[in-house]
Amino acid sequence: MASTFSTLTTTPSLQHRRLPISRSICCSISERPLTSSVTPAKDLPILKVPGEYGLPFVGPIKDRFAFFYTEGRDEFFRSRIRRHNSTVFRVNMPPGPLISSDPRVIALLDAASFPILFDTSAVDKRDLFTGTYTPSTSLTGGFRVLSYLDPSEPLHAPLKKLLFFLLSNGRRSIIPEFSRAFASLFSSLESDVARAGKADFGPGNDQACFDFLARALLGRDPAKSGLGSDGPSLITKWVLFQLGPLLTLGLPSLLEDAFLHSFRLPPALVRADYERLADFFRQAAAGPILEEADRLGVSHEEAVHNILFAVCFNSFGGMKILFPGLVKWLGRAGGLVHARLAKEVRSAVRANGGEVSLRVIEEGMPLVKSVVYEALRLEPPVPMQYGRAKRDMVVRSHDAGFEIRAGEVLFGYQPFATRDPRVFDRAEEFLADRFIGEEGERLLKYVLWSNGPETEGPTPENKQCAGKDFVVLVSRLFVVELFLRYDSFEIEVGSSPLGSSVTMTSLKRATF
Repeated sequence: MASTFSTLTTTPSLQHRRLPISRSICCSISERPLTSSVTPAKDLPILKVPGEYGLPFVGPIKDRFAFFYTEGRDEFFRSRIRRHNSTVFRVNMPPGPLISSDPRVIALLDAASFPILFDTSAVDKRDLFTGTYTPSTSLTGGFRVLSYLDPSEPLHAPLKKLLFFLLSNGRRSIIPEFSRAFASLFSSLESDVARAGKADFGPGNDQACFDFLARALLGRDPAKSGLGSDGPSLITKWVLFQLGPLLTLGLPSLLEDAFLHSFRLPPALVRADYERLADFFRQAAAGPILEEADRLGVSHEEAVHNILFAVCFNSFGGMKILFPGLVKWLGRAGGLVHARLAKEVRSAVRANGGEVSLRVIEEGMPLVKSVVYEALRLEPPVPMQYGRAKRDMVVRSHDAGFEIRAGEVLFGYQPFATRDPRVFDRAEEFLADRFIGEEGERLLKYVLWSNGPETEGPTPENKQCAGKDFVVLVSRLFVVELFLRYDSFEIEVGSSPLGSSVTMTSLKRATF
């Protein structure tokens, strides 16, 4: 994401001067091959992968009910680690019958084995973005979009380069448009708390995220288009039709299993909604973005649907999960951490003439940087990754090597890799300053949220998130805007089909 961001925001507590400052930011592109974050001993015993899949049809259904209802996601994996005394084992992953023709995977649930999923010389990522099933291309304009392509496929590199261009093209708008969108969100939350004593963070966050992404990356305000304020609700419904087989909505288990996990929801039910989104993106992408698509040999329609997916599914969907998660972890961290963050943010901004700039965020806010990485470590927005073995190989955990055969599907549940107690001290806890200092920098290679180590970067040849640096930047911006405005806040936390549900119960305005 080679780009230069202009730098400006406003806050009621500080006097700002409009001093346009720009700075180049590179996506830390690495030409060296990805390697395992943890290097196990070479002399580990070589074992057969433990576990079994059970009877056809019956075994996958049994595992599906355990995953969603009788055990729940985390306990589903923990119980099997205990059963097999291994973090590598065979298991069926949802949805299984009748959506997935083959739910059999080999689970990798530790920091040593997980990184094989990033090695595109060892695993094929073709049509494995959502796991053991692939949503209909009717939901993406008839195209297999970038997320479902393996780097070996001819269109992968041009499409990923197009996303790099999209990010670079909007670079000067990132900070001012973020400030604008989230100032509106915070004002709305304050009004709701003052009136009702609480405010639901989710709906306002969704609107702010979509408005920000459209205005910053595409230069188009949804409110001044045919979308109006409908964008977030259209996207949420469209995402449900793709991820429904992996979600639970809190319905009675038998009804929900039949409705969501046994049959695909008909794409025709969201065709009109999707076309409204596509029309917006066709108009917004006209000009430099589609000119770049021409240069890269990508048709206009394919470019439009890939940009729509990247903005709505990858970026909006990620922020919809990540920002409530940030609020949850920061809210639980308490007043002492809030005070440290407020002091760091305001001191750094004041020292920069009252302006939020990329340089100040990178160089003057180590605690902000750390809390963002800690939230990404504990609750990565995309927790599951898959890859199909290209050849016979041995995959090593901390304790043993396991024989993998060509064609077998490898599955990783990222929160178990990034909460590995053999890597992280107090691995289940949110430690605000975990990534500060030399030791903190060393631990960054175990932060894997972007489908790769944080110390590596996206290239056209790998599957690491094209917007890796963009996501980290906007997450830091969110923390900065929050603590420029508030000394502290209090929350209530619930669950939702995608991540956490957060309600703000107190917002204490900045006093210094």
